[in-house]
Amino acid sequence: MNKTSSNSAAYAVRLCRALLVLAALILCACATGPKVSADYDRAADFSAYRTFGFFEPLGADTAGYETLVTQTLKSAARREMESRGYAYRVSGADLLINFSAKLAQQTRVSQVPAPMPMYYGYRRGLYGGWGGYETHVDQYMEGTLNIDIVDARRKQLVWEGVAVGRVRDKATDQREADINAAVAEVFMQYPFRVAP
Repeated sequence: MNKTSSNSAAYAVRLCRALLVLAALILCACATGPKVSADYDRAADFSAYRTFGFFEPLGADTAGYETLVTQTLKSAARREMESRGYAYRVSGADLLINFSAKLAQQTRVSQVPAPMPMYYGYRRGLYGGWGGYETHVDQYMEGTLNIDIVDARRKQLVWEGVAVGRVRDKATDQREADINAAVAEVFMQYPFRVAP
């Protein structure tokens, strides 16, 4: 094996390694948590709010009873609001929290370069051919969680947080952890605290 073919083979190995690292970084970026956004009423006086409660019935309970998912949502939201200094009230609260959630089947189609067959030619070094493209079809469930906070007296939305992400089909305890994590991420966008 001469020096030129040895250098070509080393270059091809380094190139393959670099492509594998790049692919791994792209996959890790896709495996992050939900996409979260929020907005609020700039005219609302958040310093006047001290207490919170929940809408009855909540928008997530379309069947007329409180589901296990709703119980988890309420407990997570209550934890977040109390950590910001708000006091929970069953009735007569300044703010009312409502949830809505939906699932939708999603399909993502992508094309990536196909692996190139590599071969070694006599006196010419390492060669790669054109592999074309591979089409990947990814079907998954996407969940959207809306958390609305309403001024109870004015009956007006003052803050809204939305999380959109891939829903994993896991055991109940994992679902509860996923809901708690999603609610915590949404409330990271809630900038207000009760003044001491």
